[in-house]
Amino acid sequence: MRAATEAATVLNCQPSISMHYLTLDLSDNAEGITTLEAMASTSAEHHAAAMAEAQQLLDWAWRRFPHTHGPADEGMDWDHDLQVNVEDGQWHAITLTLTGSQRFIDEFIEAFGDPRD
Repeated sequence: MRAATEAATVLNCQPSISMHYLTLDLSDNAEGITTLEAMASTSAEHHAAAMAEAQQLLDWAWRRFPHTHGPADEGMDWDHDLQVNVEDGQWHAITLTLTGSQRFIDEFIEAFGDPRD
C-alpha cells in the first residue's frame, strides 16, 4: 500500500479511496452547479471513522483546489458545509455538502469514482 501511495504522490494524484461509512450522492442544478452530499449515520463507536472519511474528502478538495474555495456565484470552484448531529443520544449523523464547478466534480470523480455508478 505504501508503494501505491508513494506512486500516486509522484504522479500528483490521490489514490482511490473507498468510503465505508459515507454514502455519496450527486445532483445538478439549472445553473451548472453540482452538489455532492456525503452522509453517514453511525453509532458513537463508529463516529470517529465516519468523520475521518469526511475529513479525507475535505483534505482532497483543499489540496486540489486550495485557492478557489467559496461561493460558486463568486466564480469559485467549490464550497462546503459540514453538519454533525447526535440523534436520540446514540446515533451520530454527518452530512458533508460540497458544491462544485464541473472542473471540481470531474476531478472528484477521477479521484473517488462516480457515486452514480
